[in-house]
Amino acid sequence: MRWVLRAIAVVAMPLAAQAQGISAPAWLPATEQASSWIEHDASVAAARHGAVAATHSAQALTAGSHEWALRVQAQRRQLQDGGTPSREWQTHVERPVRVNGKATLDRQLGEVELDLARAQLGEARHESARALADMWLAALAGRQREAMARQQVALAEANLVAVQKRRRAGDAAVLDEQQAQADVGESQRELIMARTALAKAQAALQTRFGAEANAESQLADVNEPDWTQAGWLNRVLEEADAIKTRHAEWQRVRLTSARARADRVPDPVVGVFAASEARGRERLVGFSVTVPLGSTYRDQRSLQLAREADMAESALEQMRREVEQQARETWADATGSRERWRLSRQTAALAADSARLMQRAYALGEADLQALLMARRQSGQSSLAALEAQVEASRWAARLLIDAHQIWDLEHD
Repeated sequence: MRWVLRAIAVVAMPLAAQAQGISAPAWLPATEQASSWIEHDASVAAARHGAVAATHSAQALTAGSHEWALRVQAQRRQLQDGGTPSREWQTHVERPVRVNGKATLDRQLGEVELDLARAQLGEARHESARALADMWLAALAGRQREAMARQQVALAEANLVAVQKRRRAGDAAVLDEQQAQADVGESQRELIMARTALAKAQAALQTRFGAEANAESQLADVNEPDWTQAGWLNRVLEEADAIKTRHAEWQRVRLTSARARADRVPDPVVGVFAASEARGRERLVGFSVTVPLGSTYRDQRSLQLAREADMAESALEQMRREVEQQARETWADATGSRERWRLSRQTAALAADSARLMQRAYALGEADLQALLMARRQSGQSSLAALEAQVEASRWAARLLIDAHQIWDLEHD
């Protein structure tokens, strides 16, 4: 019964637990929807099946691999007196018995298998959450980029109409009209590219998670984190599923090494037997013990696993350092991306004002078409750079929340 309860704890969906995290930002999916998408991700489903398999493995280890064996022997003995042959038989029932604490070690190995499966399931959910956030933001960014491209096409077409009117009035050259037409074509090309990128982002989100970003969802401001760098780093190291996985693997190898040391004392085979001899006049009942003699193989196997346990411990320390390094880099990227977004917004606002002033100057005949097109192109490029900076800042802000297991019920892993 204990194994069943632990199995339920391993595979239970996080929606069943009492929420302890924070609400996801408005520019990310809500917790209920995101948790459902993550749970139905193929990688998470595979890890969940692995957790169920681990429960069976734990029960098998607790029960042990030793089994009862039945051995029946029959023989026909011809006696010297020339009488009726003696039909004789023997029956043996026997099984090996775990000694030297092996049963306890096997039970502990089963518990570690469950811990490892739980950590791997948490790691799968964590990686799935990262992918969901990236794909979701890519879809929102694609939709906003497509809207910006449509706006640029509308401006280019309006500018072409204005140039054509001025040409008919004799105030613009044929070259100006051709340049305006080329600007329209370039804007339409950018619109097609934006629509292609949007379709690909939506297809990726739909294919992996069966999700679709609704029309109300859009990019928004990215706020400063609610914790200090040191507090966030401690939280990440505490919740890191990769560290939990490597720790469980080290525990498994360590217990396997202890099991190999215990196995240097071979398990005896105990049994009972009954026999019938001498034409049934003799009945035998007895008890048997068979003790294998240890060999060099057991000693060397024990030494091998001891060294592998040392390797696993070193790998655990290496994983801790890698996670800490990645976490520090994530914090730096999140901080830098927010600053880049702030500067990009200012630059885009200045470029947009410059383009509006140039449009007015061109309408008054105070600027030529080349200057207008250059100002509009710079404004479009600045707006696109600001969008990319906003998406990058949002992506790293989401990574801070996900790595700290603060949203989408990841704190229950």
